[in-house]
Amino acid sequence: MWRTVDPDGRIVVLHEERWQHIAVEHPELSRLRPLLLATVSLPDEWIAGHRPGEEWFYRENPGPTRWLRVVVHFHERQGFIVTGFPRRSFP
Repeated sequence: MWRTVDPDGRIVVLHEERWQHIAVEHPELSRLRPLLLATVSLPDEWIAGHRPGEEWFYRENPGPTRWLRVVVHFHERQGFIVTGFPRRSFP
């Protein structure tokens, strides 16, 4: 399990099971776990997701695509990274 803090000071956790999901589904990110966590702590863009309690954190130009999106679900004041994936466009 890994932790970071988002710009609002909330703790965000990445569990091993979720990291494995990201690394398997998006092998281009398999060596970029620190970047995934940094995207949450210092996003270039940050918007509400489609569901209540969901927020999307973006890093611009991380390679190999234009954007990296990290999806976080919040419960009370703690967040849990659900997934992360490359995007060609914002959002």
